[in-house]
Amino acid sequence: MKAMILAAGLGTRLRPLTDDRPKALVEVAGRTMLETTLTRLRDFGIREVIVNVHHFADMVVDFLKANNSFGMRIEISREDELLDTGGGLKKAGWFFLKDYNSAEQPFILHNVDVISTIDLGRMVKFHGEHQALATLAVQDRETSRYLLFGDHNQLCGRRAGRDGNPELVRSSERTRALAFSGIHVISPRLLDIITEAGTFSIISTYLRLAAQGERILAFRADEYSWRDLGRPENVAQAIQDLERS
Repeated sequence: MKAMILAAGLGTRLRPLTDDRPKALVEVAGRTMLETTLTRLRDFGIREVIVNVHHFADMVVDFLKANNSFGMRIEISREDELLDTGGGLKKAGWFFLKDYNSAEQPFILHNVDVISTIDLGRMVKFHGEHQALATLAVQDRETSRYLLFGDHNQLCGRRAGRDGNPELVRSSERTRALAFSGIHVISPRLLDIITEAGTFSIISTYLRLAAQGERILAFRADEYSWRDLGRPENVAQAIQDLERS
């Protein structure tokens, strides 16, 4: 099984921590976000990873070389201009399609700036059992942007905040607004049906495909801890959490 780590963002919300480094190299309790994410994937059994880079890209490359890629095979996908989550995945898609075995297996897409105890094994099993095109780890918590899921946990729309107007792409008798964790399990078939180009969010692709009847499913991860590391105060809180654990 392979994985991609989304690490190309400017880390604007993390300033001043990202004034002189990419967000992937911001440290949390003595380890960079990138090392933490790679270690989590390696512990799950993944040995092949592609990382997209843009902001201070050479620093990421040098960091991986200095640490012997943490015993993994790591490819770099350089973005001369930011492509967002969808464009970044599309550019790196060759990594998952270049040999038969990987072209048949699902892969993990993981934000570099989240830390969690979400059970990747359970998530991958859920993905396979439900024959999903993409499975998204979600929780019932506050967020500025909700995904809406309807019957059989299928994606049916999105909504900004608690009071925003819902954008529905498929009908459902009832919907549940849930917060996305930044962790996906994806079947490689998705890469062949991404029609968007340039810079775009993978969520936009998911919504288009959900409207066409594709199975974009919610994996409920409420029982697991999760923290966004996108702001300095969140990093400080994560350090406190780790010190207490």
